[in-house]
Amino acid sequence: MRHGKKVNHLSRKTAHRKAMLSNMACSLIEHKRINTTVAKAKALKQFVEPLITKAKSDTTHNRRLTFAQLRSKESVTELFREVASKVGDRPGGYTRIIKLGNRLGDNADMAMIELVDYNEIYATGTDAKKTTTRRSRRGKSKDTEPAKEEVKATNEEE
Repeated sequence: MRHGKKVNHLSRKTAHRKAMLSNMACSLIEHKRINTTVAKAKALKQFVEPLITKAKSDTTHNRRLTFAQLRSKESVTELFREVASKVGDRPGGYTRIIKLGNRLGDNADMAMIELVDYNEIYATGTDAKKTTTRRSRRGKSKDTEPAKEEVKATNEEE
């Protein structure tokens, strides 16, 4: 039974686990995507999403709470400036985990965790709608009919 088991300990003591998640979160904020194991990616997702939610409201208190977790001034600054402005209208789900397969050395399940709004490949929202074309089965538009009449008129003149 798993009563009361809310934290994946990742086979580490508490101080090591907190330092590792803090460093991984700083790397994720700096590089926008990192490769790691699936278990660490899931633990990082639970660690970093509340921090991004705090960054949406830029107050001194939220900055101090975030700095207590991240322990990096540069990461906190980038989180509150660039990342918070990108995810301002998103109600949650700021990260995405994509499974990559198994690692060659020890066959561990690998994954890439990334910030959703920084991926240009998956263009979601208004950008994706603008690029799609709509085709209908109805008759031709009126713009093409005058072109046919002009072609017939030029053929008759010759």
